[in-house]
Amino acid sequence: MSHPTLPPIAGREAEILALVQQDQPVFLPHTNLQLEQISACFACALHMHQPTIPAGAQGELISHLQYMVEHPGEGDNHNAEPFAQCYKRLAEIIPELIQGGCNPRIMLDYSGNLLWGFGQMGRHDILDALKQLACDPSLQPHVEWLGTFWSHAVAPSTPIPDLKLQILAWQHHFAALFGPEALQRVKGFSPPEMHLPNHPDTLYAFVKALKECGYRWLLVQEHSVENPDGSSLRDDQKYGPCQLVARNSSGESVTITALIKTQGSDTKLVGQMQPCYEALGRGPVALGSRTIPAIVAQIADGENGGVMMNEFPQAFIQAHQRIASQTIAAQGGSGGAVANPKTVAINGTEYLELLEAAGVEPGDFPPIQAVQQHKLWHQVGSQPTPESVEAAIAELQRNDPSFSMAGASWTNNLSWVEGYANVLEPMASLSAAFHQRFDPLVAADPTVTQGEPYQRALLHLLLLETSCFRYWGQGSWTDYATEIHRRGLACLEGC
Repeated sequence: MSHPTLPPIAGREAEILALVQQDQPVFLPHTNLQLEQISACFACALHMHQPTIPAGAQGELISHLQYMVEHPGEGDNHNAEPFAQCYKRLAEIIPELIQGGCNPRIMLDYSGNLLWGFGQMGRHDILDALKQLACDPSLQPHVEWLGTFWSHAVAPSTPIPDLKLQILAWQHHFAALFGPEALQRVKGFSPPEMHLPNHPDTLYAFVKALKECGYRWLLVQEHSVENPDGSSLRDDQKYGPCQLVARNSSGESVTITALIKTQGSDTKLVGQMQPCYEALGRGPVALGSRTIPAIVAQIADGENGGVMMNEFPQAFIQAHQRIASQTIAAQGGSGGAVANPKTVAINGTEYLELLEAAGVEPGDFPPIQAVQQHKLWHQVGSQPTPESVEAAIAELQRNDPSFSMAGASWTNNLSWVEGYANVLEPMASLSAAFHQRFDPLVAADPTVTQGEPYQRALLHLLLLETSCFRYWGQGSWTDYATEIHRRGLACLEGC
């Protein structure tokens, strides 16, 4: 299916979709947690990514991690090997904690670019460590992998037809590396930059694609969502599951469970394990007529910055040792007062499956929507049409400086759109050309996706949508985007 110089990003669509739609419990058969004994819990995720850039010795596509290795004198490139160690160190830390009597949990989100880069660099030490984290039965109750876009695209400014391509490409790659059973266990989704679309049609397409690709829940940033009346989330919503409602401009709706990542300095919060200590001070939250354990959810870069490189491992170990010692104390092992012995580490799917087993259904979760949609639907009225929605957006943008349909992410001070026409316009044109060329062919013969022309063109389309080309400002990074666009067009013209 895959070709020697290409990552495994396409060619098994029907097989992958059939696989991920099987909805058996993932953690419930193996969990050693009991919901009725938990007051509060914390769920930490680590996000790992390095972009693919056309910067090899002969201009070939390489991982930015490889570029760092080959150019150690530039910027902070001397951190290449410390970064590499961060990518694999959980395979040492988690087993050590288990052997020490702890009950650790971690969620992992690795971009497809990064996984491809490990293979390109021959870093089988990293891939072997990740395979252990994905496939070792003794670690499965403790480690949850989250899906993401293959090439770290930000959803609001990604062409709608490409959202599902990004999702499926990651699923292809993960299954190729770690096997179909490992992919079946991936039920939560981590959007790059925590960037949630709020344009009705983009959000609807995004959530619909997630559901079609077998995802049960989505991690969202607190300030990227609102209540149906436009108000901010209450504490009982921030620390419990919600139901994200996505309604498009034709009035169709689709929903998915959302866990809320609360605001804060991400790497410091996770790097110093603040979610653990916050959870220790929390009790159950109300959900209708019952209470459920509060969940404090956070995600941060897993390698980027001094806190994550240097402070996180010991903080992670100490937090789990503290939880373990309090559990022993609560059971009478060492006597003395215990502040909150019912606080545990948990993973997202595990939490939701424990709730479901206790009779809590997704329909019980409070509904939320993407930020700014209350204003929009109020302006549109009760019978939306694509035309009335676009007219309402234009009216609100004219009269309300605070109104935006660019979505919201964890980098609230940075726009992924403004000033980047030289990346966004080529992105849109390459996407349109790709779909014009291949959609009719794939519709007539689905095996077209197994061919090298399709996969090579798809690779360049996905790569062009990488957020990094719009993060570091104009210059070499936008030049990389220009070159990828040129090669993508050449792929289409040559096939």
